[in-house]
Amino acid sequence: MEDRTRLGADVRPDGRTSFLVWAPAAASVELLLEGREPVPMSGDGDGYHLAVTEDAPVGTRYRYRLRTEGEEPVERADPASRHQPDGLHGPSAVDDPGAFDWTDDGWRPPLLRDQVLYELHVGTFTPDGTFDAIVPRLPDLRELGVTTIELMPVWQFPGARNWGYDGVLPYAVQDSYGGPEGLRRLVDAAHAAGIAVVLDVVYNHYGPEGNHLRDFGPYFTDEYATPWGDAVNVDGPGSDHVRR
Repeated sequence: MEDRTRLGADVRPDGRTSFLVWAPAAASVELLLEGREPVPMSGDGDGYHLAVTEDAPVGTRYRYRLRTEGEEPVERADPASRHQPDGLHGPSAVDDPGAFDWTDDGWRPPLLRDQVLYELHVGTFTPDGTFDAIVPRLPDLRELGVTTIELMPVWQFPGARNWGYDGVLPYAVQDSYGGPEGLRRLVDAAHAAGIAVVLDVVYNHYGPEGNHLRDFGPYFTDEYATPWGDAVNVDGPGSDHVRR
């Protein structure tokens, strides 16, 4: 089995793309590439399922079809998706973080003791509510004395506007904000302006809408409860794989 830390769609140097998902609740998993025939995924004894293909370049939309004994198959987005171009309820899309042309090689973040943080909500900071719309405002933040932007949660949530605390896909950057490419452009421009970028993240729970991780495996626990959504399984059966 492949490196188990490389979950999701991983574009390889040789041009092939690997798809790795942890789905111990499924008897079998198929990779559904948009406009192509289903690809059976090979499983191992620990619930990991893998497919490698030459037919999934960057931008290819895909889902997983999960088959469980005694139940109808379901089609789901990738729990490790990096991009949901059609929103939370749409297919995932192959993304290659290594393809971005960064210009910040000389960037050095400010020391922690020198940081002046500005908590920023992408959806309400500008009328457009996007990463790109923030870029022209960076000089204003710098003039204000800001050294670090703290982005309120940007992982994929339902709809176009949200505080971010109902996120469901933690590695997918919110599509209505500009997706992963928009975030990369913002970070690159912020560094050019002398401003660091940090993320507000939520590891306590997942939002309720569009949350299908129980179809894949024991991602959640009933041992604990939160008023906001399903509590993450960090110490129960299967939690080693969940934490990974």
